[in-house]
Amino acid sequence: MSAEVTAGTGTYLALDDGRPAVRFHRVYDHPVDRLWRFVTDPGELAAWFPSRVEIEPRPGGTVRFSGDPNMPESTGRVLAVDPPRHLSFAWGGDELRFDLEALDAGRARFTLTDVLAEPNTAARNGAGWEVCLAALDLAVRGERSEGPHSGGITAWKEIYDVYVEAGFPSGAPVPGVD
Repeated sequence: MSAEVTAGTGTYLALDDGRPAVRFHRVYDHPVDRLWRFVTDPGELAAWFPSRVEIEPRPGGTVRFSGDPNMPESTGRVLAVDPPRHLSFAWGGDELRFDLEALDAGRARFTLTDVLAEPNTAARNGAGWEVCLAALDLAVRGERSEGPHSGGITAWKEIYDVYVEAGFPSGAPVPGVD
């Protein structure tokens, strides 16, 4: 992969070690410790993450995923944790990284990096994270959302098409569709 490709709010890139990833940034009007709860508290995660998640917040800790209508229940493990700035865990073959950075006046930058097991999942996963992060945006503002699965496949498909057109690698099977 030679260059970064951006579509929507996501960027497809190669990490320093060469692994493919999709990355998203958001800036929120909340301090880091508040955003930390959005990535570690099961009740907060339920508003935006594609699965119900229970995390043992320690390196090597178990992460349990359930409730995604398109995926079976599964487990992963915590790879690194540095409260309230960093959490990474294995999910399927991917590695999810959440980085939080304090800015000014109670604001913080939220970065989600999905390190991909296979490059051809970039468009599929990128579109999925766009849907999930739209639900997070609502939750952070205190607005009610039915969660990332409430929009149905149509919203995801439109975003997916934009990602494919922009040049994100594609072709991976889509859970719940293929």
